[in-house]
Amino acid sequence: MRKYKYSVCMLFMLLAASIAEAQQEYSNLKDALFSGGRLAGGNGPQSVNWIEGGDLFSFIDTSDDGQPQIKSFDPKTGKEEMIFKAEGVKFPGSEEAFSYESFQWSEDSKYILFQTNFRPVWRRSGISDFYFYSVADKSLKLVAKDAQTAEISPDGSKVGFERGGNLFVFDFSTQKETQLTFDAEEYFYNGRFGWVYEEEFGLAQAWSWSPDSKYIAFWQSDEREVPIFQMTDYAGQHSEYVNVPYPKVGDTNPDVKIGVLDISTKKNVWMDVPLAGGYIPRIYWTAEAGKLAVVQMNRKQNHLKLYFNDVTSGKGKVILEEKSEQWIDVFDFFAGINHLFFFPQDEKEFFWISDRDGWSHIYRYDYSGKLINQVTKGNWEVTRLEAVDAKSNTIYYTSTEASPLERHLYTVKFNGKSKKKLTRTEGHHHLNVAPSGKYYIDNYSNISTPKQVELWSSKGKLIESFEKNESVSAYAKEHFYAPKELFSFTTEDGQKLDGYLIKPKDFDPNKKYPLLLNIYGGPGAQSVYNEYASNAWEQYLAQEGYIIASVNNRGSGGYGSAFEKVVYRNLGEQESADFVATVKYLATNPWVDGDKMAIRGHSYGGYMSSYTMLNHPGVFKVSLVGAPVTDWRLYDSIYTERYMDLLNDNKDGYISSASSAAAAGLEGKMFIAHSTMDENVHFQNTMQLVKALIDNGKDADLRIYPPGAHGVAYNTMSYILLYSQYVDYLNENLKGDFDTSEVRSSVN
Repeated sequence: MRKYKYSVCMLFMLLAASIAEAQQEYSNLKDALFSGGRLAGGNGPQSVNWIEGGDLFSFIDTSDDGQPQIKSFDPKTGKEEMIFKAEGVKFPGSEEAFSYESFQWSEDSKYILFQTNFRPVWRRSGISDFYFYSVADKSLKLVAKDAQTAEISPDGSKVGFERGGNLFVFDFSTQKETQLTFDAEEYFYNGRFGWVYEEEFGLAQAWSWSPDSKYIAFWQSDEREVPIFQMTDYAGQHSEYVNVPYPKVGDTNPDVKIGVLDISTKKNVWMDVPLAGGYIPRIYWTAEAGKLAVVQMNRKQNHLKLYFNDVTSGKGKVILEEKSEQWIDVFDFFAGINHLFFFPQDEKEFFWISDRDGWSHIYRYDYSGKLINQVTKGNWEVTRLEAVDAKSNTIYYTSTEASPLERHLYTVKFNGKSKKKLTRTEGHHHLNVAPSGKYYIDNYSNISTPKQVELWSSKGKLIESFEKNESVSAYAKEHFYAPKELFSFTTEDGQKLDGYLIKPKDFDPNKKYPLLLNIYGGPGAQSVYNEYASNAWEQYLAQEGYIIASVNNRGSGGYGSAFEKVVYRNLGEQESADFVATVKYLATNPWVDGDKMAIRGHSYGGYMSSYTMLNHPGVFKVSLVGAPVTDWRLYDSIYTERYMDLLNDNKDGYISSASSAAAAGLEGKMFIAHSTMDENVHFQNTMQLVKALIDNGKDADLRIYPPGAHGVAYNTMSYILLYSQYVDYLNENLKGDFDTSEVRSSVN
């Protein structure tokens, strides 16, 4: 009866929503931004961890009184079991209610390590207290206080952790903490990265347990010779400055080396891997006991060597070497994949994702470094290797084979045969695959379907639908909602580009509308997918009469290395040309007002919105610029030199790629927002651009958010204010109907 009543109610709602006049609208920008979650919808099970070898998964659920609780789900039976309830649990030795930010399982699924009292440091790191919980006897014990990282040993007998730049272990048999390294000092760490390694190589934990729990391999990082960057939020009578070792282009980089600690003897052995002025971005334990794989790259990041080192002697041997005319990736930030090398622990073979044939594909090697076979091939990209099942010689991977705008899950045998597509519905799929490959959780959407979260068996059976997001569909019908429309066109030089556009409320093809191109554009990134439109700010702009568009410019990932790496050594030029081509193509439609076009971006997008505005004057009337790089000589060494080459080898490229170098070209209006506490893209970038504009008699509008980090906004009020300023700036300078009531109504 309940379901029947709900269906009737929904029917009336849908009928009512079909009448345009009855559709609700956002009352102001604040209302839109706060309603963003209603379009994003539910994500299904949270903090999923596959346990019991992948036969079950654990997840965090919320009790009726709002308390987090950890449960397990058995895909075979559909049964849920309670594992841990925070209700009534106290921090040991106190009356304070126990709470936690995250947790990890031991390999045998008998113990949980809780991370509590988290205090952020950089993007991926922070200082925490770690508590060890036994599922069997429900005991809870503090094992590491004020540690930056901690991890249970594979055999469950110890917890390793890093504190203050030194490594420790807590042994459950003795109930004692043992210090393993003793030489840490300011800017000199064992088992911890500084800012640039963490940010640009994607890892926070700079150490790793061996599979047999006998050793810990770790990075020792020396930043004592790295130049110091200072920043302040100007608070107080005498402002305090934060010091960050930050190597810019051409600067001295962190000096790193790899050590291996024998836990029983406390002896450390350094691995024989010459840094040679370059980097050691990754280490891996192999399936051979006492054998560590170490990845070394030159400073240009276009020459990679893979060493196999004996941990008792430190001696190493190069077993694989790769060179490229551009750069070589060791991880993919935008695909959410930290590793491109994979070492199954029950097979003396390894896999590597490389674009050596022009497309990212999986290659299979033996431990001598001999290529056994190329597992996947074709004019499409493998974007993630999801799981390897050595027992059945099967690899589970995600690729762009169906379309660069979509991601789908496939299986293939080690020998490259018996390839099979598992996901069925068109769209952008995010997968969480069990280590055995037996099950996977599929989180996907497309332009006409909001996020769906489903549990599947790899044999093709839908086991459970966790989230249909029917409320999102209902909201989009009863409320103003503008879906994405996908388009493609061919540039004058013959390159096909994909984009999306969102049309304004009550769209009339006989009217002309202003257009905002919303971009990012950085190497390897991708802005356009076949996925549901859930950006609340874009929806609000559409309600207010704007067309919003975006494009996968050259430099984007998903289209092969020739498409992506054409930007090498000259960032900005090709991307901006594609942005200009996109809006000129869209302006051939009679309903786009080619005299009222704007470009907006943040971070690399801020770089592109400033660079494009200045180097292609007259195309855009307005540019919104957030936290921009304005001269690549001001950004960090690892990221910049990867894409721009070394400064002494590409001086002309560095000069031509700087936004500030083209300051004389400003026509129209530019709005710049930045924070003085941005440790990523330093405020110095904006100051140098502003000075260049002034020197050329050009005016720009500048907004400073002192305490914010790279995101500029630093709390709810500043977030609303920033986007209100964006909207008001567009209204005043693009539409010509500025009204300060937008700022007042949104913020108050």
